[in-house]
Amino acid sequence: MDNKLLWGVIIALIVGGIVGYLMGAGSGSSGPDTESAQKEIALYKDMRKLWADHVFWTREYIISALGGSASADADAKRLLKNQEDIGAAVATYYGDTAGDQLTTLLKEHITIAVEIVTAAKANDQTKLQDANKRWKDNATTIASFLAAANPNWSKGDLETMMQTHLSTTEQELDAIFKKDHPRSVTAFDNVFDHMMTMSDMLSEGIITQFPDKF
Repeated sequence: MDNKLLWGVIIALIVGGIVGYLMGAGSGSSGPDTESAQKEIALYKDMRKLWADHVFWTREYIISALGGSASADADAKRLLKNQEDIGAAVATYYGDTAGDQLTTLLKEHITIAVEIVTAAKANDQTKLQDANKRWKDNATTIASFLAAANPNWSKGDLETMMQTHLSTTEQELDAIFKKDHPRSVTAFDNVFDHMMTMSDMLSEGIITQFPDKF
């Protein structure tokens, strides 16, 4: 998909999510004109942007790496920077130590994903299976870490969210690898929609846990 078109889709979905929030998807504020509601909307918007970057740059890396593009290294670095950005956002509410811990876990998530792409390109099934197992273990660890930080985030729901993120990304990787472009587009839509759902769940949990900040 053309990058400009892709970002057009992303912006439309983000705006659509915010409009949905204003129509009643928020945590119960009296209206969008209140200072509290504006702060909540900002959190939803910023969180969605972070996780939109996550799936966008993951896709960019998969395409460039499988295609042997010279941009693969730059895409990987930008993807890793996104994990730092997510960790910094979390640190706003949970402190620098927690933010750094999440950044480390998310960077592990990305480095393993890079291994998976490399193994898939080389058709090395042994390395692919090993990386996939570690990827799933890492996802479970991330879910446990988040659940321990916020009682409003169910560990079971988080584990389901993370494992679904992996499975939808695997479907996207498979479609790109096989050059099945229509399926690749559909797969990305699924990846993106799911990540926006997860992003909103995280935002809602933060608002519920820290009402004094909104």
